[in-house]
Amino acid sequence: MANSESPAPGFWLGKRVLVTGHTGFKGSWLCYWLHLLGARVTGYALAPATSPHLFGLLALSELVDSRYGEIGDTNTLQQLTTDVRPDVVFHLAAQAQVVPSYAQPEATFTTNLMGTVAVLDAVRRCASVRVCQVVTSDKCYAQPGPGRPFVEGDALGGSDPYSASKAAAEIAVAAYRQSFFSDTGACSVATVRAGNALGGGDWSGQRLLPNSVRALFAGRPIRLTQPEAVRPWQYVLEPLSGYLSLAQYQYGNPQAYAEAWNFGPNSESAVSVRALAQRTIREWGSGELEMAIPDVQHREEPELRISIDKARQRLEWRPAFDLTRTVQATVRSYRALYAAMEQPDPRRQVRALCADDIATYTQTARERGISWACGNTPKVIGAAG
Repeated sequence: MANSESPAPGFWLGKRVLVTGHTGFKGSWLCYWLHLLGARVTGYALAPATSPHLFGLLALSELVDSRYGEIGDTNTLQQLTTDVRPDVVFHLAAQAQVVPSYAQPEATFTTNLMGTVAVLDAVRRCASVRVCQVVTSDKCYAQPGPGRPFVEGDALGGSDPYSASKAAAEIAVAAYRQSFFSDTGACSVATVRAGNALGGGDWSGQRLLPNSVRALFAGRPIRLTQPEAVRPWQYVLEPLSGYLSLAQYQYGNPQAYAEAWNFGPNSESAVSVRALAQRTIREWGSGELEMAIPDVQHREEPELRISIDKARQRLEWRPAFDLTRTVQATVRSYRALYAAMEQPDPRRQVRALCADDIATYTQTARERGISWACGNTPKVIGAAG
């Protein structure tokens, strides 16, 4: 049963929403979901960084007001918020991978820290913004781990430039929250820390599932450099449902929810890289693994787990998919996306596919009695676009 502050039906209908990083994997899924919920979405980002990319396959530029620019461009951001007058801001724009951060540490800090500062400064100067969420990372916690899943109050840190830049962004948000957003009626500013998101439409060069799918399609072995590393794997719509639900709570009670939040899987979904790759091969129906020598200069932490007890208790949010369902949905989505790309105009097919994935995920959450899905969101509209 939902609590007294549960999200209201039809909340997103007509809301003005600004999404930074809208051309990325999670940003594209979030924008399309918001579009289906009836929001008026504006996106701000660089051009897509991969080929192919979900942003283009969905032809999202036809569905949202798409703007392009550097996230650290303060003047452009302030003019954009003045023009759009958003009710809600989701800040996803980032350099989002560990390995590239070793090659470009300065750029990583500039994008992830100073880009966040630029967004916060634009938000504090725009009176229309009621809710702002800054997406950081589950890797923002100080390592080594405490022998239990990380909780939101644990120390921040990072042994690589990416993780440290996300911890630094968390500290910047906390400072802005205390300095500029603490008064009654001020914008509610929260940070969200998600697990490793899996799903169709991610073609990043340094992530396990995109690399696995490329190898499986080409008939090559899946190469693993850190097979025993443990990560909290989750379906891409899981954290997005958390962001959407949290935003509604923030809107209704701004200061009560202006905090840091973890959105991750159930504990049994935190498995090794090897175990996830083996599950992917089983679901695919063929394939093999190949162990590669790890690059010691690009070290990643061996184990990462996060606790979602806070979101369970205060938002009544929890995962809808277990790891088996996550891998099934991810493989199915990739196969369908590759099939759609064989068509002269994949747009309509891809939109229908993604709308069906969102509807299936929502129905599963509803069947499990998860608060946000139980009559607290409007029916999906305009599925085929």
